[in-house]
Amino acid sequence: MSLKGKTAVVTGSNSGIGLGVARALAGAGASVVLNSFTDRDEDHQLASDLGAEFGVDVRYIKADMSSGDECRALIEKAGGCDILVNNAGIQHVAPIDEFPVAKWDAIIAINLSSAFHTTAAALPMMRKNGWGRVVNVASAHGLTASPYKSAYIAAKHGVVGLTKTTALEMAGLGITANAICPGYVLTPLVEAQIPDQMKTHKMDRDTVVREVMLARQPSKQFATVEQIGGTAVFLCSEAAAQITGTTISVDGGWTAL
Repeated sequence: MSLKGKTAVVTGSNSGIGLGVARALAGAGASVVLNSFTDRDEDHQLASDLGAEFGVDVRYIKADMSSGDECRALIEKAGGCDILVNNAGIQHVAPIDEFPVAKWDAIIAINLSSAFHTTAAALPMMRKNGWGRVVNVASAHGLTASPYKSAYIAAKHGVVGLTKTTALEMAGLGITANAICPGYVLTPLVEAQIPDQMKTHKMDRDTVVREVMLARQPSKQFATVEQIGGTAVFLCSEAAAQITGTTISVDGGWTAL
């Protein structure tokens, strides 16, 4: 599958799942715009290194996904957007009656509203070209729930709904919209949580991963960023041209329960 000539914008992509998706798209030949809220030398170096590795144009554009104006400006600064991957997200855990209002507002803004703003800015570009792919990184929590994650779950359910609406509005125009719903993915952020979990539960690494972190993931294996990236590339392919308005779970069987 070649995505040569296509420009992909991936939000929240200087690490973790976003970077894995960006790498996969670059590997398929797409020009890529990396994004996060920082503007460090290492962010721009990451883009330069990724471009050199795959022989494609890769740029880094700073944008704060909690700001609707900056979300829309990101798409405009990209100069074109054939593939939009809405990945940016944050998390906070607390009971509903103790959930900080500021945290609720930030999670809804970054995890849900940002996808609305970037999509609204990108669709006219896609319509003009008669081709486009919107890939929203939702979560297993976009299809099911857990306690103490009210804002995250509300946002991810909202992303799934936004995906379906986008697909219906763009049906027949060569533009698809789908959501990837990962379970636990082994990112540096998740890896960093393992030692603390080992201490808390007084378990070895394998046991805490299997019995605590992956308790709801029947495969008892983490998904990888490469698997999420490969799924995104597939959704951008001609083989997926009639896949739209749906969710693809990469969760080791979590949502099959």
